[in-house]
Order: sequence, then structure tokens, then C-alpha cells
Amino acid sequence: MNVREHRIPVSPAVEVTARHHAASPSRQATLVLAHGAGAGQTHPFMVGVATALAAEGIDVVTFNFPYMDAGRRTPDRAPVLEQTWRTVLEHVASGLAPGVRLVAGGKSMGGRIASQVLAADPEHPGVARVSGLVLLGYPLHPPGKPDQPRTAHLASIATPILLVQGTRDAFGTRAEVEPVFTALPTRVDFLFVEGGDHGFAVPRSSGRTSRDVMREVTDRVAGWILG
Repeated sequence: MNVREHRIPVSPAVEVTARHHAASPSRQATLVLAHGAGAGQTHPFMVGVATALAAEGIDVVTFNFPYMDAGRRTPDRAPVLEQTWRTVLEHVASGLAPGVRLVAGGKSMGGRIASQVLAADPEHPGVARVSGLVLLGYPLHPPGKPDQPRTAHLASIATPILLVQGTRDAFGTRAEVEPVFTALPTRVDFLFVEGGDHGFAVPRSSGRTSRDVMREVTDRVAGWILG
């Protein structure tokens, strides 16, 4: 696998770092994958997902949000996060051949912001090219605060969705997320990681390793993108 790093300008004063995990050979699909709030694109989870999917023939582009590139711990405000997503999507889409499928996705916050962009701006040149949305641990609500749902925009998404969620995720258990996403007007497919938390870690008593879980997740994502 070949990994190339480059910079993408998102405003006159700000550029973000992106990494292209090139598949060889490519199977005519590209996933743009955004990180969660607490760790950037070089986190082992992000690299592991990108590496596994590239091995399946899917080109993967990851990127940092501006705050992460700047070394800040607090995420940018939603307009900045959303503009970054739109800009990266347009940048990637502009370099794709007509027959290549473009999918957006993200871990936790990265996926939530992607969903907001797809809901709010479906005619944007980059967004309009997206044919699928992969959510890896959707943060339905802050931990311990189910009265603060992040769901108002979801019904406006027309793009098919794959939701991968741990059954004991503090940001939204299976019992919480399944009825919300099942009720959406678009097609939604699920993978529930039994016993998984927000990072898909499972109890030792499950008899499964982190490698087992990662393989389950990436196999499902790859099959959904290529299927």
C-alpha cells in the first residue's frame, strides 16, 4: 500500500493535512474518512481501518480538522468542521474518474459532521458525488445525557447509511440508535459489535481480540462499499 500525504486549503489562511491510502489494485471506490474529536488521522484506529480497506481495493483518504493540525485539543466550531468536510469532498471528487464510487465516513464526531453536511448541502459539488455514508460509532448524545440527542438533521439525509455501533456505546447503545436510524427515510444497514464500547473495545470475557473486532468491522465496511 502506498500512502501519500498532502495539504488541502480550506480557507485563504488554513490548510489541512490529508493522507491518501492508495489501494493496489483499486476496485473503483474511494472512502473519505474523518477522525473523532480526541485523536487525528494518525491514530491507530484510523490507520488500521484505512490500511485494511486499502487491502480490500478501496482507496481511503483521511484528513485532520484544522484544530487537530494546529495542535489544539478543543474541536473547531461546527461551521468550520462542516466547511472542512465540504472542501475535502470537493477536492477528492474533482480527481475521481466518473465511474468511481465516492463514500463519506467518519469515527464518532467525524461521521456526525459528515452526516450534517450531507443533510444540509446535498447540491454541493463534492457532496452531490457521495453515494454512501459510513458511521463508525455515531455519537447519538453526549455520555450520560440522552436528553441531548444529535438527531434533528438525520431525516434530511437521502444517502444510504451503514452504521457500525458497539452495543454498550456510552454515546448511544443499540437500544437507542437502532430505532432512530431504522425510522429514517433512506436505506440504513447495521453492524452491531456485541459488547463493544465507543471504540469497539469488547470485554476480555468475550473471547475476542481487538484484531478480531477490527476484522469484523472492516470486512463489513468493505463489503458494503463494494457490494
